[in-house]
Amino acid sequence: MNAFAPARRRTLSLLAVACLAAAGHASATEHFQDLTIDVVGKGRPVLMIPGLNSGADTWRDTCAALQKDHVQCHIVNLPGFAGVAASATGQAAFLDAMRDRLLAYAKARHLRHPVVIGHSLGGDLALEMAIAAPDAVGPLVIVDSLPFFPAAGNPAATVESTRPMADGMRTQMRASDEATYLKGAEASVANMAHDPARVETLKQWGHSSDRNTTSEAMYELMTTDLRPQLAGIKSPTLVLGSWAAYKPYGSTKESTANIFRSQYAGLDGVRIEMSEAGYHFLMWDDPTWLQTNIRDFLASHPQAK
Repeated sequence: MNAFAPARRRTLSLLAVACLAAAGHASATEHFQDLTIDVVGKGRPVLMIPGLNSGADTWRDTCAALQKDHVQCHIVNLPGFAGVAASATGQAAFLDAMRDRLLAYAKARHLRHPVVIGHSLGGDLALEMAIAAPDAVGPLVIVDSLPFFPAAGNPAATVESTRPMADGMRTQMRASDEATYLKGAEASVANMAHDPARVETLKQWGHSSDRNTTSEAMYELMTTDLRPQLAGIKSPTLVLGSWAAYKPYGSTKESTANIFRSQYAGLDGVRIEMSEAGYHFLMWDDPTWLQTNIRDFLASHPQAK
């Protein structure tokens, strides 16, 4: 056996990673109806949507890992989040507006049955796209998102029972002085990622997000229940969930998985997987697990001819 073979393989591996990283930076940026979208690679179209107050860097590493499978990433920057200018048409009905613009973008760019990957709020938008236009989108990958967020803590919650609290939250967020608002925003992301540097990124994204957009989006997430409409989704769907951040509060992997199973019970054929230790930003905390799940799922659901 050549004693230098392991070192040589490692060198070649590092060169391959460097090439992928370079390819990931060689992207084109498109602007479409207040959306800013970075297009990376060539091949099967994959629309990647970040979550509340999050930027496109949420998905950079995942996109780079998927390049070996010949995909073209369309990494979305939503208006009002992470330094992107707020929508010129206002923040009301934010989720519906983003859903419609993402569908319009896919149609305008001739993305045939694109894979849609969404994290948190982005997962909600992916579900909404598949509900509104079931024949227009391909497989869905939903990362740590639920069809009705309030029911995670209170299974008896309804839109009507949640609305007064959601309205009060939105009003308070908009009325708070800057220091109080930013302190609350920072506290909300403290347990969303393992790496302190990543948490700092989340804090900076929160600082540079538009407050009115953030408060409206949170209000709409709390008052949107997609569970009754899941049966209309035709796309094969993979749901990747986290639980470890809630362990200090008594949650277990199985108890959290049961929440996911209950909420997605109306979606026929859904596949649900739970990370062992990742927090909310699974693409950062458990990247190999997330990337392997996505790649295996897409391989089992190839692009329609």
